[in-house]
Amino acid sequence: MESKGKYYLTTAIAYTSAKPHIGNNYEIVLADSIARFKRKEGYDVFFQTGTDEHGQKIELKAEAAGITPKEHVDKIAGVIRGLCDLLNISYDKFIRTTDEDHEKQVQKIFKRLYDQGDIYKGAYEGMYCTPCESFWTESQLVDGKCPDCGGVVKPAKEEAYFFRMSKYADRLIKHINEHPEFIQPVSRKNEMMNNFLLPGLQDLCVSRTSFTWGIPVTFDPKHVIYVWLDALTNYITGIGYDADGNSTEQYKKLWPADLHLIGKDIIRFHTIYWPIFLMALGEPLPKQVFGHPWLLMGGGKMSKSKGNVVYADDLVDYFGVDAVRYYVLHEMPFENDGNLTWELVAERTNSDLANTLGNLVNRTISMSNKYFGGVVENKNAQLTENDAAVDADLKQTVTGTYAKVVAKMEELRVADALTEIFGIFKRCNKYIDETEPWVLAKDEAKADRLATVLYNLVEGIIIGASLLEPYMPETAEKIAKQLNTSLRDFDQLEQFGLYESGSKVTDQPEILFARLDMKDVAKKEAELEEAMLKAAAEHEAQEANAEAEKAEQEAIDIEPKAEIEYDDFAKMQFQVGEIISCEAVPKSKKLLCSQVKIGSQVRQIVSGIKAHYSPEEMVGKKVMVLVNLKPAKLAGVLSEGMILCAEDAEGNLALVTPEKNMPAGAEIC
Repeated sequence: MESKGKYYLTTAIAYTSAKPHIGNNYEIVLADSIARFKRKEGYDVFFQTGTDEHGQKIELKAEAAGITPKEHVDKIAGVIRGLCDLLNISYDKFIRTTDEDHEKQVQKIFKRLYDQGDIYKGAYEGMYCTPCESFWTESQLVDGKCPDCGGVVKPAKEEAYFFRMSKYADRLIKHINEHPEFIQPVSRKNEMMNNFLLPGLQDLCVSRTSFTWGIPVTFDPKHVIYVWLDALTNYITGIGYDADGNSTEQYKKLWPADLHLIGKDIIRFHTIYWPIFLMALGEPLPKQVFGHPWLLMGGGKMSKSKGNVVYADDLVDYFGVDAVRYYVLHEMPFENDGNLTWELVAERTNSDLANTLGNLVNRTISMSNKYFGGVVENKNAQLTENDAAVDADLKQTVTGTYAKVVAKMEELRVADALTEIFGIFKRCNKYIDETEPWVLAKDEAKADRLATVLYNLVEGIIIGASLLEPYMPETAEKIAKQLNTSLRDFDQLEQFGLYESGSKVTDQPEILFARLDMKDVAKKEAELEEAMLKAAAEHEAQEANAEAEKAEQEAIDIEPKAEIEYDDFAKMQFQVGEIISCEAVPKSKKLLCSQVKIGSQVRQIVSGIKAHYSPEEMVGKKVMVLVNLKPAKLAGVLSEGMILCAEDAEGNLALVTPEKNMPAGAEIC
């Protein structure tokens, strides 16, 4: 087949915090089916995937495990690559962001953007989400939590470098409007335009100083480069981009990417940040970014604590590689989230794979062996009008499917493409019912008609298998081997009758997919769920023990004071107070003045904690208050009590707060 040119396809690189579940693996299987399909169409495909290996979350994971961050990412990257190989992923490059050549290019990119004025130094104060490695303003939070992952955010302030996003915003809006295919599906484009671009972009924090596991800024090494600037650039560094203008011939051939395939949760990074970075570098934008939906477990997100996380290797061990590939590809809608349970995978395996496909292949081969010793011949017997009509309809369905599949794949509607392909197998099964080979076999005069019927079935099956190859490569090859032929090139799929007449099929047909007992499936799922819940409980216990050990190691001994009598202690009145307002004491570097509600009263209390808490942080907190302390003036401001704090060896303070939600005024005894 004549080459149709290059096709550069990428997935998002997998974050190496932990082993990915099947919902994460769905993306790589989807990308693989597209890459394989494009190769069969005649494109020179380059398919890149890999791992994202820097960031605070990984540093914390490694610390908890008692290993270095590099040891942690090496282990997880090996697991991720192993899952790719298990799922028969035909990637051309597996990049790691700890690769030396990638790290050097990221540093050069950062320096170039700084030198040309797109990056500047400043300071950031906001709410920070560690899993997303993102800062948020109060107005961006959803119910006080991260708008991306729904996780807990914490106030953070640090010196940082910023990228001037607003400088390129109008240009990006223009590009999106002029290239409607750039962001797909359309709903994702509307979300990005309405929620981020049109309201106005804030400058983006592109460095961190609060952790060290990242790529250092060459000219300011206390800063590490923002993990998304590091991760996104893999799409160009992996194919030979050089920020100094010495990019490789491979880069010049492949860029811009034809397709970035990513999850809908990271669409903002790929359709706003990434294009703007490229504009600043003077590079073309990718042709299309497709934000695929999520694969949910039983209608909800997968969670270890719920025991509903499903891993690809567990599914493959039970159902087989191609059954898993088929399910995740066929059951994922184009735009809405898909659903996975063990029961659903088993039902689809039994109905589509064991019955529609497997049974068809087995019956056809078995009948060929039974009636003709395995020899398949097109006898071109004289046909009745009815036979001619039946054969013509079969051939039209089989040869017309390729165009339908191509049309679906052009829109990345992979599930619909698979439905079209299985339409061939369903039509072949119907053809068996229509022609009734077992009846033809009873009449010696109809032997030639019987031979042609079996030939037509073999021809239909091999065309269907050739179309199926990008999605279920092992199964397609098994079918071709059993029919003693080769899978067809795509430019042959609109022709019927290319199977060599007189060829002999295997005399030992292999069961492609065995029917599954639903009780056995349920038992296996229950076993895995129980094991997962047990592992989650053990992990939680280990973390609790680790925290306890850490607390014990950090325990502080202080100089003991003289013993007191119980009556001395009883003289002190401690109550829960709720801080309703707070402000800094003028001309004081240490003091905050809080209005504290205690029962029905409000007291003014001055505390020397300004270095540890901002006035905004204090408001709403419930604290332990010594109520009957004699009032005194601090820096000229009356204080009517004392808010209690704990102090560590370094002098860091933490407010003493009730473990449970107690009302303001509750006595502490």
